[in-house]
Amino acid sequence: MNIDSDNQKTCPQNGTPTMPAMERFFNTAGPTKPDLHYQLDPLQRLDWDEVRHLIDTQRYFVLHAPRQTGKTTTLLAMMKALNAGGRYACAYANIEGAQATRGDVGQDLPLVCKVVAQAIDDACPGAELLHWYENTGADVSALGQFADLLSYWTRHCAKPVVLLLDGVDTLVGDSLISLLRQIRSRYEQRPHAFPQSIVLCGQRDIRDYRMYHGDTAVMAGSSVFNIKAASLRLPNFTQQEIQALWQQHTEATGQVFDEAIFPAL
Repeated sequence: MNIDSDNQKTCPQNGTPTMPAMERFFNTAGPTKPDLHYQLDPLQRLDWDEVRHLIDTQRYFVLHAPRQTGKTTTLLAMMKALNAGGRYACAYANIEGAQATRGDVGQDLPLVCKVVAQAIDDACPGAELLHWYENTGADVSALGQFADLLSYWTRHCAKPVVLLLDGVDTLVGDSLISLLRQIRSRYEQRPHAFPQSIVLCGQRDIRDYRMYHGDTAVMAGSSVFNIKAASLRLPNFTQQEIQALWQQHTEATGQVFDEAIFPAL
């Protein structure tokens, strides 16, 4: 880089101005990005060895935590690590948009399938799942579309596939039941014809998932998804982790914080 007379950085190849590096900040809206936000290593906030063991041994499991504790950031880091490792083809999809139709299987499951197919295409170039789904997969009953989509992906991928499914507990009623049953129905076909591993993520453990008949809530989680191997909870931020985040800010800006503030955070 060169510095011109106005102290603006310029590109050494053509002398054009370049954008200055953006100062990082604390993020409270959506997943964090290490180039923009102060961030702890997401994979250090859970037992990554345990997660890898569950995936390597073809398990389906749950990751849950309250809002704004880093679930999405952690799942995206998991996807990046798994794909970088070269052993698996991994995709992350957030299906909470299907909540809007409130348990209408005929609307919910096609929406879920489109979101997941697009996410797979984004994470695994060449998959072309959305094209297959819109031209072939959508022709079958909604009660089987999701299982067919995952089966097609698995059969046509050279690597074992892993799906990280976020926002599962936003589905309700028959839509939730259908999703869980479609996953369970092909479980025995893994990993050659169904995902090696599926991680269901949300605010609640699957044992707390419910469907509703009128105003009556009925337990729906474990009873229709008894293939779950584990329920992992992403922990709350500890005082030490909070201090580590503030220390990143101190190192970047020089601003020092009084130690007395941390117990109150």
